[in-house]
Amino acid sequence: MNRRQVRDALAAAGVADGSYRIEGVHEPVPTPVDFLFLRQGRDGGWETGVYERGSHQVIARHSTEAGACSHLVSLAM
Repeated sequence: MNRRQVRDALAAAGVADGSYRIEGVHEPVPTPVDFLFLRQGRDGGWETGVYERGSHQVIARHSTEAGACSHLVSLAM
């Protein structure tokens, strides 16, 4: 699964658009106050986590985009 596929899967499951942000694919405007995220890490890997109270809290780091996508789905469902 890649970032576009995970966006489609979350939308099909009825997950609210403002509850998640996927870097480069799904970036709601205006930016929600709190949301789940999937983004590319500084080390070239992938990160999933929660943005709350003005701060990104990384829950997990992943070596593959597919692994990060699967984790985001598990967080959102």
